[in-house]
Amino acid sequence: MRAVLLASLLLLPAPARACSVALVLAMDVSGSVDAKEYALQMTGLSDALGDPLVSEALVNANALVALVQWSGRSRQEVSIPWTAIDTRADVATLRGRVLDMKRAYRNYATAIGEVLERSVELLDAAPRRCDRRVIDLSGDGESNEGKRPVHLRARLDKEGITVNGLAIRGSEPDIVAYFRERVIHGPNAFLEVADGYADYPRAIRRKLISELAQRVSGRSPEPTRAATVLRSHREGERPWRSIPATR
Repeated sequence: MRAVLLASLLLLPAPARACSVALVLAMDVSGSVDAKEYALQMTGLSDALGDPLVSEALVNANALVALVQWSGRSRQEVSIPWTAIDTRADVATLRGRVLDMKRAYRNYATAIGEVLERSVELLDAAPRRCDRRVIDLSGDGESNEGKRPVHLRARLDKEGITVNGLAIRGSEPDIVAYFRERVIHGPNAFLEVADGYADYPRAIRRKLISELAQRVSGRSPEPTRAATVLRSHREGERPWRSIPATR
């Protein structure tokens, strides 16, 4: 009887590892973004996901990742639905999907509040319960249509969701101040800055490293090797570009 019980236990599937972070990548494809700038975003994001520091941290976190392309009101497309990152092969698959993704919109306004709302809904429908829920929003302009970002703050607070921003300089002179004051929000929220789209690949890589180092280093009093490497890398590379939220 004991042998039968042992054999039955061995056949049971291993319990799923806990998900540390669910991450929505919200990419600006509004009318201010031309074809070259769109390509820089996608190749930059794919390269950043493939960075050894980022890919290792994603796997260690058993992360969930989804991607939303956004533009004006009622124009938010979930281009990559929730993807579980359990292995490096999962990271490679995600990178390929980013590169193969067709642009959803081209000639519309900028509705940041609307994409925040869509991202919250997406997080609510995540297939795993995760310790931390983050919206990673990139953009080059202020919201000029639909709900304003401030209208989502009560819901973000209630659900414990953090909004980190990547402000892309070039289209609007006050974009950094706008993102710092109106967009980023929540526990440990921060802002990364890209000096134009040519600088986007560096900025998105650094932003992902910062987000994942923050999560991994907070999991236990004894940081893992990945946490230590990520955190030291984050603190050693041009730290003035990461601007924390002011509440």
